[in-house]
Amino acid sequence: MPENHLRILVVLPMYGGSLPVGRFCADALAELGHIVETFEAPEFHTAYEALKNLKVTGDRLEYLQNSFLQTVSQAILAKVETFEPDMVLSMAQAPLSHQALRRLRKDNVVTAMWFVEDYRLFTYWKSYAPFYDIFAVIQKTPFFEELESIGVHNALYLPLAAHPPFHKPIELNSIDRQKFGSDISFMGAGYANRRVAFRKLVGRDFKIWGSEWNGDHVLEPLVQMKGRRVSSEECVKIFNATTINLNLHSSVQKEQLVTGGDFINPRTFELCSCGAFQLVDKRTLMDEAFAQGELATFTSMDEMLSMIDLYLNNPEKRQMIAERGQKRVLKDHTYTVRMQTLIDFTAERIPGWPAQKEKRDLFPTDFPEELKRDINALIHTLNLPEDVGFEDLVWAIRQQQGTLSDLETAVLFLDEWQKLYKKK
Repeated sequence: MPENHLRILVVLPMYGGSLPVGRFCADALAELGHIVETFEAPEFHTAYEALKNLKVTGDRLEYLQNSFLQTVSQAILAKVETFEPDMVLSMAQAPLSHQALRRLRKDNVVTAMWFVEDYRLFTYWKSYAPFYDIFAVIQKTPFFEELESIGVHNALYLPLAAHPPFHKPIELNSIDRQKFGSDISFMGAGYANRRVAFRKLVGRDFKIWGSEWNGDHVLEPLVQMKGRRVSSEECVKIFNATTINLNLHSSVQKEQLVTGGDFINPRTFELCSCGAFQLVDKRTLMDEAFAQGELATFTSMDEMLSMIDLYLNNPEKRQMIAERGQKRVLKDHTYTVRMQTLIDFTAERIPGWPAQKEKRDLFPTDFPEELKRDINALIHTLNLPEDVGFEDLVWAIRQQQGTLSDLETAVLFLDEWQKLYKKK
């Protein structure tokens, strides 16, 4: 692990499941004491979607969309030029083009992607993975071998996680408990296996939360909030309010409802972090992440149905398993742990990373003690590490919104004066 604090640019996707993951990564990196900037790609999403309303031919629309994404990529490069990061960390589906990634490699900017999707379903990794210095994934064999075959040698297994400051036990008021609570619930998209599996729960105190359930007349009455996408804040309320949270991993197959696949979805970790009880289908990579008794798992629909009845009538067993799972996640499966793993792996695989930068002392010789105290208080307010360098303090002040304080203005003035003095 490099001892100095890093500057990391997190490039978010415009939308999708990896968007909250990116925000949790940015928070975790800041908790580790690094200087973090996010590229807010979601701010471009409305304009991107507006292109579909132009009523132009398909090939023309594709051209316009690609041109738009190239513009967004150029905006990312401009942000890199200004921020001068030690690493650019992209989430899955981040709007970084091949051309932009080539430019970053030419400029010796280390890039990493966390591909938090099923490589079998989302195959665009074949096109983008070779352009990243580090490619982190949520699956192992045979994905690693396939990456190696296309020249990706720095692949890292990095399972998903929870963010305990966000995914935590909360007290719900009576209105929220009634709205979000039920004996059984499921939160997620309406994949084919789930649409078939959950028909067996019709007639129970069962609520379905999430999108892409339209067209299913049997389950439609169980879908909450008219099937809109559930916010991250609402997820935490659902997890806390539900007696048994079902966690059936997605599959496009209708024939095999419980697939026994490999990757572990984020809900597994988030539910544990909330101290909530879940029934989750067994995954091949689960034994690496959890010990016996830390999760209640099933391998078939019949087993899931019998376990629902078992645990509804055993609150003590539910609590014991939930507490064990929570303890494991808080120790080993947080985004802070994941980001530290990513940084350590990058330092091991990329020679000379991070590059040592000349650091200007924060306080010149004979700097007034009273002013030192004021600036240290400012550093604390800005959530910066205590040993922050002068350049990073200036950067953090420039990110502030609204009117600057007299002290902030003085620091920026000192920065401009020192630059002018150096030129002379």
